[in-house]
Amino acid sequence: MSRTSTALVSALLAAAAVVPAAAAPAAAATPDRAGGRTALQQSLDAVVAAGVPGAIAEVRDEHGTWRGSSGIADIGSGRHAQAGDKFRAGSVTKSFVATVVLQLVAEHKLGLDDAIEQHLPGLVPNGEHITVRQLLAHTSGLADYLTDVLMKRENAVRDLQTATYTPRDLVAIAAEPGPKFAPGTSWSYSNTNYVVLGLLIEKTTGHSLGQEIGRRIVRPLHLTGTSFPTTPKMPGAHLNGYEWFNGPSAAPTDTTEFSLSVYWGAGTLISTTHDLNTFYRALGKGTLLPPALQHEMYTMRPDGADRPGRSYGLGLEGSVNYCAGSGQAPVWGHTGSVAGYNTFSFTTADGKRQVTLSLNQNISKTEKQDQAAIKVLSTALCRK
Repeated sequence: MSRTSTALVSALLAAAAVVPAAAAPAAAATPDRAGGRTALQQSLDAVVAAGVPGAIAEVRDEHGTWRGSSGIADIGSGRHAQAGDKFRAGSVTKSFVATVVLQLVAEHKLGLDDAIEQHLPGLVPNGEHITVRQLLAHTSGLADYLTDVLMKRENAVRDLQTATYTPRDLVAIAAEPGPKFAPGTSWSYSNTNYVVLGLLIEKTTGHSLGQEIGRRIVRPLHLTGTSFPTTPKMPGAHLNGYEWFNGPSAAPTDTTEFSLSVYWGAGTLISTTHDLNTFYRALGKGTLLPPALQHEMYTMRPDGADRPGRSYGLGLEGSVNYCAGSGQAPVWGHTGSVAGYNTFSFTTADGKRQVTLSLNQNISKTEKQDQAAIKVLSTALCRK
């Protein structure tokens, strides 16, 4: 879910296996425009040619909506990836959680500058000095239970696939290494922040996190392919997730079924390319938040030296990297990164172009595969 790779995983996974790049026909909703749609399909095919099993995307721009797919959804059956397939959206979940929190702020049930201790006493060390805003913006200083602790253990991903934790267990695990910095003094991406925010939503509303996301976002926007799952299984037609833990010549590990408790409020959501584009378009148009809180969410601040060109608001990422050198304003949205799935959902600053891209390989991707994915994004988002 975090985009940060751990030393353990890097050592285990030096390269990814090359999967036969059988490209499924793209379902184009609009005709080719000056080669633009052809270029999008070619960029998807290049991701699969680089070794990712399957890639799907939906692009919305001034010409309409284009949906494309390439490669394999299920290596065992040989089923081709389809543009409407479901996938694990990873940290894109954070934008949904942040939206619910900001709606509660709009309803005067929470304050952005409330201390978390006020609502969840004793949950986190130094909670009287950590605010809701700092959790949303990753400036709390809380360590990341996943990348700082769990992913550093031997056989981490294999063990986490069937592990069982409560959200409070995850927060307690994050306390083991201690804080990274005093609250509000620096920035560090931490999945722990969004586990705490999930607990805050449940405490404030009296309902489960999944119920609130469903009631406030999924149902009003008619996101028929989106769910906050309650079992490790993937529903309906979906991409299977794969990783190559034993090197490129070995058989892949199927990570499609995965423990929900490992990610929870930080990355549990299942969705589709269409639904994520619909969500972020509604968010950008002000459908989900009043103007003042939408402005708070979209106020981006630099992430830090380890993430050049990137910035973060409240549950939203900004990036100039996909259209580097173009002079184009940063795009905004979020990435998602969990075992077996890598998702990107971004919109241009003027709202005219959107792309959601999902791959069914993540941790074991190579630099070549990452660059191929970035090419899809730049083809969709950047001024021609």
